[in-house]
Amino acid sequence: MTSVVIHGAAGRMGIRILSLLLQNKKFRLLGAVERAGHPMAGKDAGEIAGLEKAGVPITERFPPRPSKGTVCIDFSSPEAALETLKWAEETRVPVVIGTTGFSADQARRISAAAERLPVVFSPNMSIGVNVMFKILKESASVLGLDYDMEVIESHHRLKKDAPSGTALKIARILAESIGEKLESVAVYHREGMIGERKKKEIGIQSIRAGDIVGEHTVYFAGPGERLEITHRATNRENFAQGALVAAAWVEGKPPGLYDMQAVLGL
Repeated sequence: MTSVVIHGAAGRMGIRILSLLLQNKKFRLLGAVERAGHPMAGKDAGEIAGLEKAGVPITERFPPRPSKGTVCIDFSSPEAALETLKWAEETRVPVVIGTTGFSADQARRISAAAERLPVVFSPNMSIGVNVMFKILKESASVLGLDYDMEVIESHHRLKKDAPSGTALKIARILAESIGEKLESVAVYHREGMIGERKKKEIGIQSIRAGDIVGEHTVYFAGPGERLEITHRATNRENFAQGALVAAAWVEGKPPGLYDMQAVLGL
């Protein structure tokens, strides 16, 4: 049985993970952590997930001495996730990070932590999205520069970062397929007399509206035809389930930086 500490436990994703975890006999909830002053602090984790009492309250601190076989799942914020890493390094607890919006410096901090403990770091825990990554890599390798590539992502109005971490991952896959770094070819905004589209340009556009859980579409547009590859999430359960799959997988792994492609054997 894998013991799990969830950081960001009272957030949208945290509650979904709590709900699935508490109903799965392969896992045991060891801790449910939230930021200082969170209105759910002190409440029972099971109750906020819409279930019976779990006997684990929402707290503002990580467990000081986690038991062997513990994994931490983090869906918090970039700044808070770094606190997760600090605790994990001190306690040697493997970490699954689904949080997005990290700066380059923060991402390097994650890579440094992975030299000392196993870290699964993925912008999207969905199994379907990670299959999509594989399909896109193969498609882009075949179509290459003969087809213009565009990424459009849509999320709910409360999402704080843009583009989404998933969209950036997709764009990096496309850029690598044409031998470029994303920073050299990404276009995030178009307005006015912008001139003709550049050959290696990869457009990345964001939509924020309503309660859209998450949609990502990639266009490969060539002469006389267009290939569209789309993933639509209709609820957050697929992300939560993927996080639990990653937590079970990473337990006992050697230090290193892993992604969901490694978890799923893709």
